[in-house]
Amino acid sequence: MRAVLQRVASAAVEVDGRVVGAIDSPGLLVYLGVTHTDGEAEVAWMTRKIRDLRILADERSAAETGAPVLVVSQFTLYGDARKGRRPTWVAAAPGSISEPLYEAVCAALEAAGTPVQKGVFGADMKVSSVNDGPFTVLLETP
Repeated sequence: MRAVLQRVASAAVEVDGRVVGAIDSPGLLVYLGVTHTDGEAEVAWMTRKIRDLRILADERSAAETGAPVLVVSQFTLYGDARKGRRPTWVAAAPGSISEPLYEAVCAALEAAGTPVQKGVFGADMKVSSVNDGPFTVLLETP
């Protein structure tokens, strides 16, 4: 499982011109990608990292501040462009595997007390954000 975390002042996701998820206070925009071998252990690890990583202002975490998190599914995190001119997506899990794991990460964050907003899995989304500094972190489960 891979995730890109951006520290944001605000962020929103639109589908078909309608806002489906948004945060309007400092928090995290999380792009989440799933590969074929991911399961419950990766969900637990990623959930802990998203909540506890101290990347918000004053080196605090979402768990400490109660900051909201906007989670967007992002299969392209598993794109491979090392050969040729077109990336391949073979390392990205199909929707039948990745959607339940994406939903599990969101549910685990919510169960731990994190305010969560979401995109729409598999939709053509328009994501906008106001970054809180150029602060982006790539996470990958062990």
